[in-house]
Order: sequence, then C-alpha cells, then structure tokens
Amino acid sequence: MVADCRIIAIFAPRINKTIGDSIMIRLNNGNEIPQIGVGTWTLRGETALRNVCLALQAGFRHVDTAQMYENEAEVGQGMLDSGVQRQEIFLTTKINTNVMRDGQQTVRKSIDESLTKLKTDYIDLLLIHWPVKDCVKDTWQVMEDYVRQGRVKSIGVSNFNRRHLDDLLAYAEIRPVINQIEVHPFMTQEENIAYNRQLGIQVEAWGPFGQGDIDIIGHPLLQSLAAKYQKTASQIVLRWIVQRGLITIPRAKPNHFAENLEIMAFSLSNDDMQAISGLNQNLRSNALNDPDAFPW
Repeated sequence: MVADCRIIAIFAPRINKTIGDSIMIRLNNGNEIPQIGVGTWTLRGETALRNVCLALQAGFRHVDTAQMYENEAEVGQGMLDSGVQRQEIFLTTKINTNVMRDGQQTVRKSIDESLTKLKTDYIDLLLIHWPVKDCVKDTWQVMEDYVRQGRVKSIGVSNFNRRHLDDLLAYAEIRPVINQIEVHPFMTQEENIAYNRQLGIQVEAWGPFGQGDIDIIGHPLLQSLAAKYQKTASQIVLRWIVQRGLITIPRAKPNHFAENLEIMAFSLSNDDMQAISGLNQNLRSNALNDPDAFPW
C-alpha cells in the first residue's frame, strides 16, 4: 500500500506544505484545528486509502471521516502510508446515529472500534453526527469520559440547530468545540453561525459545493467572479467560506488538492463576499438533511 501511494504521489501536484497548515483555528479548549481539511464521505476501499495518503503528502493536515462512512480503516491506513507523523494530523470522526440509539455501552464499543480501525490511540475531534432525539445526553456523557481518559482530545457536534445546542449545554460538563453544519452559497446559515459564535463554538462547513446535488459552481455570479479573480468557481466558494472564519472539509480528490490549498493565497472584496452571501435560498443539498427530521 505504501508503494502504491508513493508512486501516485510522484505525479500529484507539488504543493508548498506550509500553505495547507498555515491557518489554524483555536478551539474553546485551547486546541487548534487547520482551517481547511479533506472530507472522505463516499470514499471507499482503495480510493479512500489512496486519497487520504495523497492529501497528507500534498500538505493537508486535517482529515475528516465518520463511522457512517464505513471507511475508517482505510483512512487510518492512508494516514500511516503517508509517512506524516500522527501528531501532525488533526483527525475527526463521528458517532453513527444507530449507535446512539443502542445506548451508552454500544457508543463506548463504537469509539473503541473507531480507534482500532483508525490505527491510532487518540482521536483529535469526536462529533455526534446527527442530533438523535432522546439520545444526545447519553452519548455526550460517554464522549466526555473519553476526553477525561485522554483518548479523545476534543468533542463537538454536527448538524445541530439552536435548540439542539441549548438542550446540550443544559447538562454538558465539557463544552462542544465545533458544530459541523451544511454551508454553501445557497445555504449560508447566518443565524446558526452567529449563535454558535456567541456560545464560543467554532463552525465547520460540510458540503461547500452542495455535494453535487445542486448546481452551485455553475451559478453565473460564481463563474463571473472566477474570471475576475482568475480562479476556479470552486476556489471562489472555498475562499468565501474561509474568509467568513469557517473551517471547511471539501472531499479528498487528488486533482483538486492544489487549487483547494491555494485559496489561502488570495482574498475576495467585501462587495463580492456580500454578493455571494446574497445567493442564499436556505436550500439544503438534500431535503432529508434536516436536523429536526432526518430519516437515518
């Protein structure tokens, strides 16, 4: 596996490693996370392993996976094969919804299994993937135990709206450091982001391009701005996200590694930032991605 990854890396874009990890976001517990990372949703098997390995070799230092993605073993192997030291990598995984419904013992078992699959003795960030009704408290208490044990460095949530956060904070002994939510030009999440910041919780944007289910990149405004700045429309979107102070995790695709890292090398004008935000339609990439009514 190591050889395969290194052979492919010869033909991958050569990127200044300092670009990918130069912008760090401080969390409310003092830990830091690289502002841009790589997501692994839909990546399976050899593709997941290879793409994670190449992403780390290209300069990324932030990798996002989940129990639900069924690729933790490959992600872990890709990290090993990359040759990058574990302490240089910020690793996130998430607890599956069905695991939460089965109770605390199953949650504990799942975290132990994630550690084994990821081939690591600690997880940098462990998230609740979705706010499963009547299951968040039990899950959070287990997550807090793993922080106290040192096997998890930080804990947070994903797809939480204001009421979910309020419920959690009523009993949480350890404050969530991050809320990972869907953010793109058609779903700007202004109110949710503002509320998280008020609580001292950083926001991480998943699905910055709408996951391909809605045509964001093809919008005339983004195409026009791409021409204006001599960048791709994807770079314009990612720059809009990071310039808002958000963390983001575009999917790990080797042919986009260089351009994704290069978003730190330019900035958008305030007028152009506002114009992109003006595209908001409160449109989710999938209508089922509703934190109050998801089916999984």
